[in-house]
Amino acid sequence: MKSTFFGYIAVVLLALLLPQLANAADVVVISHPGTTISSSDVKDVFLGDKQFAGGTKLIPVDNLSLQDAFLSKYLDMAKTKYNSAWTKKSFRDGLTAPAMKSGDAEVIDFVKQNPGAVGYVSSAPSGVNVAK
Repeated sequence: MKSTFFGYIAVVLLALLLPQLANAADVVVISHPGTTISSSDVKDVFLGDKQFAGGTKLIPVDNLSLQDAFLSKYLDMAKTKYNSAWTKKSFRDGLTAPAMKSGDAEVIDFVKQNPGAVGYVSSAPSGVNVAK
């Protein structure tokens, strides 16, 4: 009887947590209202291979709370490989890794205030472009 009860509790808790876990993994790439990038450009922007959109210098910014999900979904790499790539680029090419913001609110503020800024958040806010 106890194992059935605990099994039932486990199923209920799992059912309650799954939607939250799924939402935690949602990642939307956003850019400044005057900057447009496509989803096919995202990897190049965040690895420093694409630095301009038109005449605008691109400024990628990382989101600490979503970085693992972003790296998995858009770059198909682990954080250690991403950091290693940026270490090499900084020494070899003199590029600077994207700035790190703590969460969605900081990323949104940064993107809205800086022409060329590109970041990622858990859901698309108003007043920015969304990579398609």
